[in-house]
Amino acid sequence: MSELNHELGLIVLESCAELGNAVDKYIQDKRNCTESFLIPIDEIRFSNGEGKVRISETVRGKDIYILCDVGNYSCKYKMFGFENHKGPDEHFQDIKRTVSAIKGKATRITVIMPLLYESRQHRRKGRESLDCALALQELERLGVDEIITFDVHDPNVQNATPLLSFENIYPTYNIVKSLISNEATLELNMEKLLVISPDTGAMDRAIYYSSVLGVDVGLFYKRRDHSLIVNGKNPIVEHQYMGKDVAGKDVLIVDDMIASGESVLDIALELKARNARNVYVAATFAFFTEGLQKFNKLYEDGIITKVYSTNLTYVSEELKDAKWFKAVDMSEFLGKIINRLNYGKSISKYMDATQVIRSLLEE
Repeated sequence: MSELNHELGLIVLESCAELGNAVDKYIQDKRNCTESFLIPIDEIRFSNGEGKVRISETVRGKDIYILCDVGNYSCKYKMFGFENHKGPDEHFQDIKRTVSAIKGKATRITVIMPLLYESRQHRRKGRESLDCALALQELERLGVDEIITFDVHDPNVQNATPLLSFENIYPTYNIVKSLISNEATLELNMEKLLVISPDTGAMDRAIYYSSVLGVDVGLFYKRRDHSLIVNGKNPIVEHQYMGKDVAGKDVLIVDDMIASGESVLDIALELKARNARNVYVAATFAFFTEGLQKFNKLYEDGIITKVYSTNLTYVSEELKDAKWFKAVDMSEFLGKIINRLNYGKSISKYMDATQVIRSLLEE
């Protein structure tokens, strides 16, 4: 252990317990040791809703990694006798409480937020809040040295804190590996597969997938009614397709997140109406904010074949059991990143997965 820069410490908040424990186990196996790197903490809630974090072990001189899933809605607490579910604001507050409890004793603090807090509120369009930028600035003021996140909605938000180390990592390799490992009938060639972008905002991602897979790309344009706001968004009036004919081909819809899933379902129906063979969906984060019923129905009707998404944010037991869903485990990948950073090594090879994906496809 003498070659380490500093002793490693993992602080895993309850929102990230399953993923964090798997990361800890991977690092133990990698270093051939039996002692856990987890630092025990207590996340305390008072009956009026206030909270605090207590660290039960010294962190002095350690290289600390705080893992938190701000999207985990399954975390509950009692307030005035009612059962409340934690939202992103409360999870982010717990990150700040943890940094405060460290009290500047750690050598280095890295916050790992796979789902970046308020990442969809990253730019202004009029008189509105700029939540993500403010959150990054707040973490910087608290003494956080580095932020690690995945597939952030707009990477330009890091410009709010130009001196703070900010690593935005994509899980493309893991998703592609899972896809080709589980879909025996999938043929990776231009005549059999087409990558689809569900909107103009996801086009860069779709182009990347298509280039590493060696296939063409298509685009759906969302025409919205900007005179109305429903659930905080302008409702979609029509999906207009631009691209090659999908008839007889497998299609892969790629996006950063599935929220309600309405757009994905509409596009899947459009693709099936154009005689696409199989409709696959790949997303970094899957929320399913309006439940799984519509996806279950479209799977039973043969509209969608499989949805692939990571376990970087909370995956419910119901979703894990769905026949049409495949969770892509990211614990080993995240463990490799933490392990290398703690040794003071570069993680640049994990920032661009092009070469490893091509090697995977050659195999």
